[in-house]
Amino acid sequence: MPQKQRKQGNERVQLLWGGRFKKPLAEEALRFSSSFSVDKRLWKQDILGSIAHAVMLGEIGIISASEAKALVKGLFALMRDIEAGKVELEGPDEDIHSFVERKLREYVGEVAGKLHTARSRNDQVVTDFRLWCRDAVKQLAEAILKVQQALVEQAEQHIDTLLPGMTHLQHAQPVRLAHHLLAHFWALQRNLERLKDLLPRLNTSPLGAAALAGSGLPIDPELTARLLGFEKTAQNSMDAVSDRDFACELVFICALTMVHLSRLAEEIVLWSTPEFGFVTLDDAWCTGSSIMPQKRNPDIAELVRGKAALVIGALTQLLTLLKGLPLTYNRDLQEDKGIVFNAVDTTLACLSAMSQLVATATFNADRMRQALARDFSTATDLADYLVRKGVPFREAHRIVGQLVLHLSELGKGLEDATLDDLRLFSDKFDGDALAVLQPEQSVERRKELAGTAKSSVVKQLHRAKAEMKRTVMWLQKFPTISPNLFSHALT
Repeated sequence: MPQKQRKQGNERVQLLWGGRFKKPLAEEALRFSSSFSVDKRLWKQDILGSIAHAVMLGEIGIISASEAKALVKGLFALMRDIEAGKVELEGPDEDIHSFVERKLREYVGEVAGKLHTARSRNDQVVTDFRLWCRDAVKQLAEAILKVQQALVEQAEQHIDTLLPGMTHLQHAQPVRLAHHLLAHFWALQRNLERLKDLLPRLNTSPLGAAALAGSGLPIDPELTARLLGFEKTAQNSMDAVSDRDFACELVFICALTMVHLSRLAEEIVLWSTPEFGFVTLDDAWCTGSSIMPQKRNPDIAELVRGKAALVIGALTQLLTLLKGLPLTYNRDLQEDKGIVFNAVDTTLACLSAMSQLVATATFNADRMRQALARDFSTATDLADYLVRKGVPFREAHRIVGQLVLHLSELGKGLEDATLDDLRLFSDKFDGDALAVLQPEQSVERRKELAGTAKSSVVKQLHRAKAEMKRTVMWLQKFPTISPNLFSHALT
């Protein structure tokens, strides 16, 4: 029985179903249910998956070798024409699968109808989606790496730059700027590791699951998996078409990456204020005011901070979309792709912007050092001095707290204290206690657990560079489509 067709504009809509229906789909229902405006981004993945499927059908003998070759050549030609702009991703199609099949018919004729043998849109779309997400993993890893490179390059220039480290946004202890910047590096590194961990779960082929129960024809799912660069095939056909865990994990990684970028952006916003004065952003990464001529606003950092909300929201959207779905495929899943596309697009744009913003920023070393003046941030060092003299830490904490109160009431800082000032509160203080109060000495004492001492920071930089090299090597070995996929079109 022929497939349902309907006129729309000057084109004939070729639905992939309809034989059992007496009436055509209502125009409004078609518009409402169409996903083509969103899932057309999967055009390349859909064609590549279709080429692998056609090759497999020919190899197994489900269709003839000549038919398989015609399909592969037609799909290959369609892909080239879309890339060249000769074919536009436009039309009244229900989805990208309908578009590809309709266009393929223009290239190869009625044999295009054999392409969907032993395949459903259910396993087809999740195959496309997994391929797209796999590409996104690589793009995200490359983009994170660029931000890490910018952080490392700035850290190398500021190993000897000191500034107040903070808790509760209050001065706490002196740290090296390099150490501070590398803290952001390691947060991003965890996101890279999550991407690497995700890849084996993501890189699983569902093709062959068909609608939900598997195919009744003697297909070879392992062949299509190899051709498409998948590491393995799905273990359960029902799970294969309904699983979107990989998408949730990818969006979670995007959301957490955006949280980390937002924290970095927040510090840049604060540090660029006159009150801090720790960083000056390049003119190319600032904006001005329409009314106040003097303004240099850190809008790019603010936008990154704001866009984090969109990606966090995307994770909530996706999890909520999935939470009540019975097995197996439900049309609700049509909405997953737009959510993931937006999350990935936003994260990639923010990573790119932040890598350039950080790389071109000027950190003001003198202002950072001045901020340590009279801020009492070496008080813990003085307490540790007493501990080395045998004083219990809790008592040492009390003694130094009383000293800080005394000096602050006099308008003095710890660096202004004399030995007489110290001995007002404990006879354990000797002349060498005064040297403890200098920030340069404070940072050098913190060598343990990747602390802020220079030797520790230098080691940390070496480890960071080693991690970046490992990431580059991982990217070089990233799964790819097999060259054999196209051999049938070229011979």
